Amino acid sequence: MRRARFFVDPPLETDARIALPELAAHHATRVLRLRDGDPIVVFDGRGGEYAATIAGLDRNAVRVAVGAWQDVERESPLAIALAQGISGAERMDLTVQKAVELGVAAIQPLRTEKSVVRLDARRTASRLAHWRRIVVSACEQCGRNRVPEVRSPLSVAELCEVTQDQRPKWLLAPDAAVRLRDATAGLGAGLLLAAGPEAGFTEAETRSLLDAGFAPVRLGPRILRTETAALAAIAALNAIAGDG
Repeated sequence: MRRARFFVDPPLETDARIALPELAAHHATRVLRLRDGDPIVVFDGRGGEYAATIAGLDRNAVRVAVGAWQDVERESPLAIALAQGISGAERMDLTVQKAVELGVAAIQPLRTEKSVVRLDARRTASRLAHWRRIVVSACEQCGRNRVPEVRSPLSVAELCEVTQDQRPKWLLAPDAAVRLRDATAGLGAGLLLAAGPEAGFTEAETRSLLDAGFAPVRLGPRILRTETAALAAIAALNAIAGDG
Protein backbone atom coordinates (compact mmCIF):
# COMPACT_ATOMS: atom_id res chain seq x y z
CA MET A 1 0.00 0.00 0.00
CA ARG A 2 1.26 3.47 -0.89
CA ARG A 3 2.38 5.39 2.19
CA ALA A 4 0.98 8.81 2.96
CA ARG A 5 3.50 11.61 2.34
CA PHE A 6 3.87 14.85 4.31
CA PHE A 7 5.96 17.97 3.73
CA VAL A 8 7.78 19.35 6.79
CA ASP A 9 9.52 22.70 6.38
CA PRO A 10 12.43 22.52 8.87
CA PRO A 11 15.38 20.40 7.61
CA LEU A 12 14.84 16.77 8.54
CA GLU A 13 17.34 14.23 9.78
CA THR A 14 17.29 10.56 10.69
CA ASP A 15 16.19 9.74 14.26
CA ALA A 16 14.59 13.16 14.73
CA ARG A 17 11.26 13.50 16.54
CA ILE A 18 8.98 16.07 14.95
CA ALA A 19 5.37 17.25 14.92
CA LEU A 20 3.48 17.49 11.65
CA PRO A 21 2.29 20.98 10.67
CA GLU A 22 -1.29 21.74 11.68
CA LEU A 23 -2.87 21.23 8.25
CA ALA A 24 -0.90 18.03 7.66
CA ALA A 25 -1.86 16.73 11.09
CA HIS A 26 -5.53 17.41 10.36
CA HIS A 27 -5.26 15.58 7.04
CA ALA A 28 -3.48 12.65 8.68
CA THR A 29 -6.03 12.17 11.45
CA ARG A 30 -9.34 13.37 10.00
CA VAL A 31 -8.99 12.39 6.33
CA LEU A 32 -6.51 9.53 6.16
CA ARG A 33 -7.42 8.17 9.61
CA LEU A 34 -3.83 7.26 10.37
CA ARG A 35 -3.07 5.50 13.64
CA ASP A 36 -0.19 5.32 16.06
CA GLY A 37 2.55 3.16 14.51
CA ASP A 38 1.45 3.65 10.90
CA PRO A 39 4.33 4.06 8.40
CA ILE A 40 4.47 7.32 6.43
CA VAL A 41 6.97 9.32 4.34
CA VAL A 42 8.17 12.83 5.15
CA PHE A 43 10.22 15.24 3.03
CA ASP A 44 11.55 18.77 3.48
CA GLY A 45 11.76 19.91 -0.15
CA ARG A 46 15.55 19.70 -0.28
CA GLY A 47 15.71 16.42 -2.13
CA GLY A 48 15.13 12.83 -1.12
CA GLU A 49 12.64 11.61 1.44
CA TYR A 50 12.54 9.89 4.81
CA ALA A 51 10.77 6.76 5.95
CA ALA A 52 8.90 7.65 9.12
CA THR A 53 6.37 6.34 11.62
CA ILE A 54 3.48 7.92 13.50
CA ALA A 55 4.81 8.01 17.06
CA GLY A 56 1.85 9.46 18.90
CA LEU A 57 -1.22 11.50 18.12
CA ASP A 58 -4.02 13.33 19.81
CA ARG A 59 -6.73 15.76 18.82
CA ASN A 60 -4.34 18.61 17.99
CA ALA A 61 -0.98 17.06 17.15
CA VAL A 62 0.69 14.22 15.29
CA ARG A 63 4.16 13.22 16.40
CA VAL A 64 6.49 11.47 13.98
CA ALA A 65 9.66 9.41 14.36
CA VAL A 66 11.91 10.08 11.36
CA GLY A 67 13.73 7.07 9.94
CA ALA A 68 16.30 6.55 7.20
CA TRP A 69 16.81 9.02 4.37
CA GLN A 70 16.15 7.66 0.89
CA ASP A 71 17.78 9.14 -2.19
CA VAL A 72 14.63 9.33 -4.31
CA GLU A 73 14.09 11.98 -6.98
CA ARG A 74 11.08 12.35 -9.27
CA GLU A 75 11.96 15.62 -11.00
CA SER A 76 11.77 16.13 -14.73
CA PRO A 77 15.15 16.67 -16.43
CA LEU A 78 13.48 19.54 -18.31
CA ALA A 79 13.15 22.50 -15.93
CA ILE A 80 10.02 24.34 -17.10
CA ALA A 81 9.16 27.67 -15.50
CA LEU A 82 5.53 28.59 -16.19
CA ALA A 83 4.64 32.28 -16.50
CA GLN A 84 0.87 32.05 -16.20
CA GLY A 85 -1.58 34.91 -16.62
CA ILE A 86 -3.63 35.00 -13.43
CA SER A 87 -7.03 33.47 -14.10
CA GLY A 88 -10.16 33.03 -12.01
CA ALA A 89 -9.71 31.35 -8.65
CA GLU A 90 -10.66 27.77 -9.53
CA ARG A 91 -8.93 27.89 -12.92
CA MET A 92 -5.70 29.24 -11.42
CA ASP A 93 -5.80 26.71 -8.60
CA LEU A 94 -6.22 23.88 -11.10
CA THR A 95 -3.37 25.19 -13.25
CA VAL A 96 -1.02 25.44 -10.27
CA GLN A 97 -1.93 22.00 -8.93
CA LYS A 98 -1.68 20.11 -12.18
CA ALA A 99 1.42 21.94 -13.38
CA VAL A 100 3.20 20.71 -10.25
CA GLU A 101 1.97 17.16 -10.81
CA LEU A 102 3.26 17.37 -14.39
CA GLY A 103 6.73 18.43 -13.20
CA VAL A 104 6.92 22.20 -13.57
CA ALA A 105 9.99 23.67 -11.82
CA ALA A 106 8.62 27.12 -10.97
CA ILE A 107 5.44 29.17 -11.36
CA GLN A 108 5.46 32.89 -12.14
CA PRO A 109 1.96 34.40 -11.87
CA LEU A 110 1.41 37.28 -14.28
CA ARG A 111 -0.81 40.32 -13.78
CA THR A 112 -2.24 41.02 -17.22
CA GLU A 113 -4.53 43.62 -18.73
CA LYS A 114 -7.27 41.05 -19.36
CA SER A 115 -6.99 39.15 -16.07
CA VAL A 116 -10.41 38.88 -14.43
CA VAL A 117 -8.72 38.82 -11.02
CA ARG A 118 -7.25 42.05 -9.64
CA LEU A 119 -4.98 41.69 -6.63
CA ASP A 120 -4.06 44.44 -4.20
CA ALA A 121 -1.15 43.97 -1.78
CA ARG A 122 -3.26 42.18 0.83
CA ARG A 123 -4.93 39.87 -1.66
CA THR A 124 -1.60 39.17 -3.36
CA ALA A 125 -0.10 37.91 -0.10
CA SER A 126 -3.20 35.81 0.57
CA ARG A 127 -3.23 34.27 -2.91
CA LEU A 128 0.49 33.54 -2.82
CA ALA A 129 0.10 31.68 0.46
CA HIS A 130 -2.88 29.81 -1.00
CA TRP A 131 -1.02 28.81 -4.18
CA ARG A 132 1.99 27.69 -2.17
CA ARG A 133 -0.23 25.42 -0.06
CA ILE A 134 -1.59 23.93 -3.28
CA VAL A 135 1.97 23.31 -4.49
CA VAL A 136 2.92 21.51 -1.28
CA SER A 137 -0.23 19.38 -1.39
CA ALA A 138 0.45 18.48 -5.03
CA CYS A 139 4.01 17.43 -4.16
CA GLU A 140 2.71 15.26 -1.33
CA GLN A 141 0.26 13.59 -3.69
CA CYS A 142 2.47 13.05 -6.75
CA GLY A 143 5.68 11.99 -5.02
CA ARG A 144 7.90 14.99 -5.75
CA ASN A 145 10.53 15.74 -3.10
CA ARG A 146 11.45 19.23 -4.30
CA VAL A 147 8.84 21.95 -3.90
CA PRO A 148 8.52 24.28 -6.93
CA GLU A 149 8.77 27.99 -6.21
CA VAL A 150 5.69 30.19 -6.63
CA ARG A 151 7.03 33.66 -7.29
CA SER A 152 5.43 37.01 -6.53
CA PRO A 153 3.18 38.20 -9.37
CA LEU A 154 4.71 40.37 -12.09
CA SER A 155 3.28 42.38 -14.94
CA VAL A 156 4.18 41.30 -18.46
CA ALA A 157 6.51 44.31 -18.72
CA GLU A 158 8.25 43.32 -15.48
CA LEU A 159 8.61 39.74 -16.69
CA CYS A 160 10.26 40.95 -19.89
CA GLU A 161 12.70 43.04 -17.88
CA VAL A 162 13.85 40.19 -15.64
CA THR A 163 14.13 37.43 -18.26
CA GLN A 164 17.33 38.40 -19.99
CA ASP A 165 18.97 34.97 -19.70
CA GLN A 166 19.66 32.79 -22.72
CA ARG A 167 17.28 29.91 -21.98
CA PRO A 168 14.52 29.33 -24.53
CA LYS A 169 11.38 31.40 -23.98
CA TRP A 170 8.12 30.33 -25.57
CA LEU A 171 4.74 32.04 -25.85
CA LEU A 172 1.69 29.82 -26.30
CA ALA A 173 -0.18 31.33 -29.24
CA PRO A 174 -2.95 29.50 -31.15
CA ASP A 175 -2.08 31.33 -34.39
CA ALA A 176 1.69 30.68 -34.23
CA ALA A 177 3.36 29.29 -37.32
CA VAL A 178 5.57 26.87 -35.38
CA ARG A 179 4.16 23.75 -33.73
CA LEU A 180 5.35 22.87 -30.24
CA ARG A 181 6.66 19.46 -31.27
CA ASP A 182 8.77 21.05 -34.03
CA ALA A 183 10.20 23.64 -31.64
CA THR A 184 11.57 21.02 -29.24
CA ALA A 185 14.47 20.06 -31.51
CA GLY A 186 17.67 20.99 -29.69
CA LEU A 187 15.83 22.05 -26.55
CA GLY A 188 18.19 22.22 -23.57
CA ALA A 189 17.54 21.67 -19.90
CA GLY A 190 15.49 24.79 -19.18
CA LEU A 191 12.51 26.64 -20.65
CA LEU A 192 10.30 29.61 -19.77
CA LEU A 193 6.74 29.12 -20.99
CA ALA A 194 4.24 32.01 -21.07
CA ALA A 195 0.47 31.41 -21.14
CA GLY A 196 -2.24 34.03 -21.06
CA PRO A 197 -5.34 34.31 -18.83
CA GLU A 198 -8.91 33.54 -19.94
CA ALA A 199 -9.03 36.27 -22.59
CA GLY A 200 -5.36 36.01 -23.55
CA PHE A 201 -2.68 38.68 -23.71
CA THR A 202 -3.37 42.09 -25.25
CA GLU A 203 -1.65 43.01 -28.51
CA ALA A 204 0.71 45.29 -26.56
CA GLU A 205 1.60 42.51 -24.10
CA THR A 206 2.17 40.09 -26.95
CA ARG A 207 4.48 42.56 -28.69
CA SER A 208 6.42 43.04 -25.45
CA LEU A 209 6.88 39.29 -25.08
CA LEU A 210 7.99 38.88 -28.68
CA ASP A 211 10.43 41.81 -28.33
CA ALA A 212 11.82 40.14 -25.18
CA GLY A 213 12.67 37.00 -27.14
CA PHE A 214 9.61 34.82 -26.59
CA ALA A 215 9.04 32.56 -29.58
CA PRO A 216 5.36 31.87 -30.38
CA VAL A 217 4.38 28.19 -30.58
CA ARG A 218 1.04 26.47 -31.02
CA LEU A 219 -0.24 23.20 -29.63
CA GLY A 220 -2.65 22.29 -32.40
CA PRO A 221 -5.64 23.47 -34.42
CA ARG A 222 -8.00 23.92 -31.45
CA ILE A 223 -8.28 26.88 -29.09
CA LEU A 224 -7.65 25.69 -25.54
CA ARG A 225 -8.84 27.27 -22.33
CA THR A 226 -6.24 28.92 -20.11
CA GLU A 227 -6.29 26.04 -17.60
CA THR A 228 -5.85 23.53 -20.42
CA ALA A 229 -3.22 25.21 -22.60
CA ALA A 230 -0.32 25.38 -20.18
CA LEU A 231 -0.99 21.90 -18.81
CA ALA A 232 -1.17 20.37 -22.28
CA ALA A 233 2.08 22.09 -23.22
CA ILE A 234 3.90 20.91 -20.08
CA ALA A 235 2.68 17.35 -20.56
CA ALA A 236 3.73 17.36 -24.22
CA LEU A 237 7.12 18.85 -23.44
CA ASN A 238 7.87 16.28 -20.78
CA ALA A 239 6.76 13.47 -23.06
CA ILE A 240 9.02 14.74 -25.85
CA ALA A 241 12.05 16.21 -24.07
CA GLY A 242 11.68 15.53 -20.36
CA ASP A 243 10.26 12.50 -18.59
CA GLY A 244 9.82 10.63 -21.86
